[in-house]
Amino acid sequence: MKSFKNKVAVITGAGSGIGRHLAILLKEAGASVAICDINEQTLIETRNILQKYKTKTSMHIIDVSCKRSTNLLPQDVLKEHGEVNILFNNAGVTVNDSFEDTSETDWDWVINTNLYGTINLTRAFLPVLKGKNQAKIINLSSIFGMIAIPNQSAYHVTKFGVRGFSESLSKELANTNISVHCVHPGHIGTNIASNARMSAKPKSIDPLQKIMGKFLSIGTTQNEMSDYFKKFGMHPSRAAQIILAGVLKNKKRIFVGLDAKLMDLSQRLLPMHYEKLFPFFLLPITILRNKKPVK
Repeated sequence: MKSFKNKVAVITGAGSGIGRHLAILLKEAGASVAICDINEQTLIETRNILQKYKTKTSMHIIDVSCKRSTNLLPQDVLKEHGEVNILFNNAGVTVNDSFEDTSETDWDWVINTNLYGTINLTRAFLPVLKGKNQAKIINLSSIFGMIAIPNQSAYHVTKFGVRGFSESLSKELANTNISVHCVHPGHIGTNIASNARMSAKPKSIDPLQKIMGKFLSIGTTQNEMSDYFKKFGMHPSRAAQIILAGVLKNKKRIFVGLDAKLMDLSQRLLPMHYEKLFPFFLLPITILRNKKPVK
């Protein structure tokens, strides 16, 4: 696939963050988009932003954790667009708490959204994508699909799972018209922290938080965490640019951000003790971010 012009892309989590900016950039490139999100208000905001572009936009309110909804989405998109060329499994949530203190309800919420949402949507759209000359599946994992820290066990299960699913599926489809891409973003300034479910009384600080200094001591509120996360992370528009460029270059694994690349390197050098390298790799980045917010 040399360009996105005249292609139809399905994007989950399109109500904000990376998903919204993927939609904007794809529309600028001449694609039509089916934007999907559980939050109707933010999805309407995305749709309004996209109205200035000539290609078609359809809006789909969907909970990707609901298998019935994911099974029905392909026929709804085909009714609007007639075809699908690209699937972006971008929707994601997290819980910030220890495994012991994470409720079964919160655990299932993360697993069903991040992992089963990706699997079920891929299963639903695979027959549609097989009918195209060229098609692409882009799954959003995370740098937390490469390394692990405390208090993110549910998120790690899903993002390591998305990585494994994507790499296996890529090999299965190697001689077909469908290419599979797995994306590993680092710190991106999205709403994931503000939408997270978290312990009211965190018991520990993970290694990355220690490096980030005031980012968070024990007792930091969710609003403070969310503000810092959005203020100092890479802007989602830049992340979307990197992802789309990687897809066009047919990169199977796409790292987004220098921090993601350095954390991946750390786990290659010290597979079981990579956190010992975080201060050397990430402290300079953190110092620069604290001096001047990323725009």
